[in-house]
Parts: sequence; structure tokens; C-alpha cells
Amino acid sequence: MAKAILEFNLPEDGDDFELAVKGREFMLTLWDLDQWLRNELKHGSLSDERYESYDKVRTMLHDLMADYKVQFT
Repeated sequence: MAKAILEFNLPEDGDDFELAVKGREFMLTLWDLDQWLRNELKHGSLSDERYESYDKVRTMLHDLMADYKVQFT
């Protein structure tokens, strides 16, 4: 079993520490947003304009995740 240890100098590295500790929550937030957009696009009764907007936002989310080399696992 491999282990990884992250070390922070607190309080000056507090922001980086919070990001490291709450990474899962950030990912779950993005997952929930993605799933909500997917559901709205698939099952919602959206106007053409709203459909295009939601699709654009979902595509942008996926593009940004690809740029940052993160994915839903």
C-alpha cells in the first residue's frame, strides 16, 4: 500500500490546506452540477434558448475539467 503525506505550514498555507482537504467536496459539487444539467437537458421542458445555454455550460464544464486534467471517477 502506497501512502502520501501532504504537509502545510499553517496558518500561512491555510488556503492550500483547505483546497487539499475539501477536494472531494469540490468534485462532488461539480458532479452534482453536471448531473443536474444532464437531467435538465435530457428530461426538462426547456425552451430552445435555455437548452442551448445549459448545453453550452455543460460543455464548458467538461472542457475546463479536461484542461485541468480532472475527471469524474
